[in-house]
Amino acid sequence: MGPKREKLEALVYWRDPVSSGIVFGATLVVLLSFAYMSLISVIAYLAMFIQSACIILRLYKTALQTVHKTTESHPFQEYLDLDIRLPQEKAEELSKLAVVHINAVLVELRRLLLAEDLVDSAKFFGILWVLTYVGALFNGLTLIIIGFVALFTLPKVYENNKTQIDQNIDVVRSKIAELTNKVRAAIPIGKKSPEAKKKE
Repeated sequence: MGPKREKLEALVYWRDPVSSGIVFGATLVVLLSFAYMSLISVIAYLAMFIQSACIILRLYKTALQTVHKTTESHPFQEYLDLDIRLPQEKAEELSKLAVVHINAVLVELRRLLLAEDLVDSAKFFGILWVLTYVGALFNGLTLIIIGFVALFTLPKVYENNKTQIDQNIDVVRSKIAELTNKVRAAIPIGKKSPEAKKKE
């Protein structure tokens, strides 16, 4: 597990309540702002707020230096010295990873949309049908807000009630597997048989 994943897990599971609270609260405020203002307005106000805080702190530090006659460096010098440019190797690595995932999604979508396996395609059709009702009830931003809140609540709920939730999930999985097997048995034209695959 990498350090970035460990940090994300610590935030989501509220290992440090102060850090998790700050990230959760600030991000939720920004997302809710998108619901009432345009993207451009939210970005502009956010940038103005950050810049105002930096200017006030810079003026305060400058005033202190004038009064005490000290020669302290810029209050944000350590951040100004940081190299925030994305290395070319990292950019290439990310682009390759993105291409792998996009290709996998495209192949799976082709398989589902062109009904290679009738049972899997029927499940996908059911998901799409449910999404039409979800889309009628919520817009995309509302779903993002719900997903973000769920990200900071469901993992902790699962951690506290792991045994009971796992038992219920196992029951649901067994029922779904049983139903799927019955449907596959009733439909003779599901996935290709191993013999047919060997012939190809």
